[in-house]
Amino acid sequence: MDVKLPLGIDAFLAAAGWKAAAIEPLPGDASFRRYFRIRLGEKTAMLMDAPPPHEDPGPFLRAARWLDDNGLRSPRILAAEPEKGLILLEDFGEVRMRDYLDAWPDDEREIYVAAVAALKQLHRLPPGPFLDYSLSEYQREARLFVDFYCPAQNLYVDGRSWGAAWEEVLKHMIPRQRPGVTVLRDYHAENIMLLGGLEKQGLLDFQDAMNGHPAYDLVSLLQDARRDVSPQLEADMLELYLTDHPERADFLADYARLGAQRNAKIIGIFVRLWKRDGKPRYLAMIPRVWALLERDLAHPALAPMAQWFAANVPAELRSTGGGEWNP
Repeated sequence: MDVKLPLGIDAFLAAAGWKAAAIEPLPGDASFRRYFRIRLGEKTAMLMDAPPPHEDPGPFLRAARWLDDNGLRSPRILAAEPEKGLILLEDFGEVRMRDYLDAWPDDEREIYVAAVAALKQLHRLPPGPFLDYSLSEYQREARLFVDFYCPAQNLYVDGRSWGAAWEEVLKHMIPRQRPGVTVLRDYHAENIMLLGGLEKQGLLDFQDAMNGHPAYDLVSLLQDARRDVSPQLEADMLELYLTDHPERADFLADYARLGAQRNAKIIGIFVRLWKRDGKPRYLAMIPRVWALLERDLAHPALAPMAQWFAANVPAELRSTGGGEWNP
């Protein structure tokens, strides 16, 4: 854990009314952002340190305010100096969905029902003030697989055919995500906080929000890279979401498309975190993500991608969840 305090933190906290508060560093995530819990008497708050040029807190502030204005529980902004990367936030406490379910697995269904309900609430809103999820953005993200995973496994693949296969798969989906819904892009059990009840959920890590397809955050929740979600629970939550949905077959096909795209991206990101950033702990999650990717590739809508994987990634790597790693 990095315990070096951000520059200017004392003056920032004093100006925000938190002078002489205790500062407790918290474990970091997969980015350059760092978090601290601030305590002053009985009060607590969270400090985000998102230092430029590595991080830009502007998108987080914009998304947090939009979510709060629209009745969704993002942490409220208590103070901000974005030019320094310092943001003081409401403290949602320590009850993460992931941790709670580890301790109380019998509540899993109830909590996932609430998480799906929060998505349905979000998707009833007009798209927010965010960029559209374009085909080029999907392609850029998917490219992480061939840019990082494949070289790490000494695989020399045809990047042009990779892009062509994705275009063939995704071009049918793009018209169905207009005008779209706000997509948080990292909606999973480690970014959902339980606020005084299983049905009250606080949102974290939404600074990369875009406007896109409603299946995207559902995939993020139900095909979670960080915890196992049973196929039965996934199917049940899809049924819950699709109640009265008019285009069921198209939605399920797009769910598989986005699942494959997201899971390929995540495998690339986890290898990049190891190779570039010296964070090997994410490698242990790759077998789970590979298994999810294989399930998505089995959908007929993914036939061009399934053919690409069959031709370019040896079966033995896929059967072992991506191969052996030596961090």
